Amino acid sequence: MSATSCSQSLDAAASAACAPANPARWPAVVSLALGVFGLVTAEFLPASLLTAMATDLGISAGAAGQAVTATALVGAVAAPSIPLLTRRFDRKAVLLALTLLLVLSNLMAATADSFAVLLAARVMLGVALGGFWSMAAALAMRLVPETLFARAMSVVLTGVSVATVCAAPVGAWMGDLWGWRSAFVAAGVVSVLTLVFQWLTLPALPPRDNPDLRVLGRLLARPGVRVALLAVLLVISGHFAGFTYIRPLMEDVTHLSVSAISAVLLGYGIGGFFGNFAGGLIAERSERHAIVAGGAVIAVLAASLLVAGSSAVVTAVAVALWGFAFGAFPVGFQTWIVRAAPDQAEGAGGLLVAAFQVAIASGAVGGGLLVDHIGALGGPAFAAAALALGTVLTLRYGPRPARA
Repeated sequence: MSATSCSQSLDAAASAACAPANPARWPAVVSLALGVFGLVTAEFLPASLLTAMATDLGISAGAAGQAVTATALVGAVAAPSIPLLTRRFDRKAVLLALTLLLVLSNLMAATADSFAVLLAARVMLGVALGGFWSMAAALAMRLVPETLFARAMSVVLTGVSVATVCAAPVGAWMGDLWGWRSAFVAAGVVSVLTLVFQWLTLPALPPRDNPDLRVLGRLLARPGVRVALLAVLLVISGHFAGFTYIRPLMEDVTHLSVSAISAVLLGYGIGGFFGNFAGGLIAERSERHAIVAGGAVIAVLAASLLVAGSSAVVTAVAVALWGFAFGAFPVGFQTWIVRAAPDQAEGAGGLLVAAFQVAIASGAVGGGLLVDHIGALGGPAFAAAALALGTVLTLRYGPRPARA
C-alpha cells in the first residue's frame, strides 16, 4: 500500500471516528409505545367486558373467554412467523400493516353481530400482536444509539404499563355507560391515531436480518431455553386463567356492582404499573428471584380468593396485589431467555412471545372449562395450581448467577 493511500485510509478512519452517532429518533420510539398501548388495550378489553359480551352475543362466559384464546393462539404462530414471512420488506411498511390490522380488528369487534365475527376480529388482533412484539426490540435498537437502547425499551414498555392501568377499568366503565362495543370504538380511535403518528415519525427501515427456521430449532435444543419456556407456559397460563375470568368471580361470588368492579380493576392496573418497576429492580439482581416471588404471591392470592372470595375487602386487596405481583414476570422472563441464548437474542425473544401467547390461550381454555363446569371459582383454582407448579419449577431449575 502506498503512503498516499495509507494517509487517505487514516483520514477516512479519523473522519468516521469523529462523525456523530446516529441521532436518537424519540418520536419514532414513542410511536412504538403507542402501538404497544393499543395492542395491549385491545388484548385485555374482554376481561372487563366478558359478561356483557356473552349476554349480547347469546353465549356463555366461558365461550366468550375464547376470544382471548383466539388472539393468543394466532399470536403464538405470528410471533416467529412474521419476521420470516416479511424478511424482504421495509420494517416501517410491515409495522404500519400490523397497526392497520389492529384498526380493522377493533372495527370488526365493535360491530360484531355474532361470535364468529368477534373471533375473526380477535384473530386479526393476534396477527398484529405477535408480529409487533417479535419486532419491537429490534426496531427500538435501530432507532437510537446502542447506549440508549435500554432507555428506549423502557419508553416502549410504558405502553404496557399504561394499558395495564387503563384497559380493564376504563373498559368496564365505558361498557356500563354505553355498552361493551363503545370500548372497542375508543380502542379503534386510539389505533387510528397511532397509525398516523407511526407513518409520520418512523423512518425507512430496510430489512437487515435473514432469519430461518434452523435458528429456532437450535435454540429449542438448549436446556436453559426449554426450561424457561416451560416455566412461561405454567406461570402465564395460571395468571390468565385467573385474570380472564375475574369479572364473573366479582359478580357471582363477591356480588360487586359494576362501579365497584371498575374500581377494583383500576386497583389491579395501578398495582401492575408499580409492579413493573419493582419487578425490574428484583430482576436486575436475579430474574429467578423475581419470577419466584411473583409466582408465589399470586398463587397465595388465588388461594385466598378460593377461600374468602365472597369478601369484598379480600377480593379488592387480592386483585390489586395480583396486578403488582404480575409485574415481575415480563422483565424476569425476558432477562432469563436473553441470558439463556445471548448469541441468538432475537430468535429467543420470538420463542418467548410464542410461549406467552400459548400460555394465554391455555389459561383461557382451562379457566373457561372450569368456570363453565364448577362456577366462577374455576379461574382462581386453575391459577393456584399452575402458578404453584411454575414457581417450584423456576425455584429448582431457574437461572443462578455464576460463581466467581
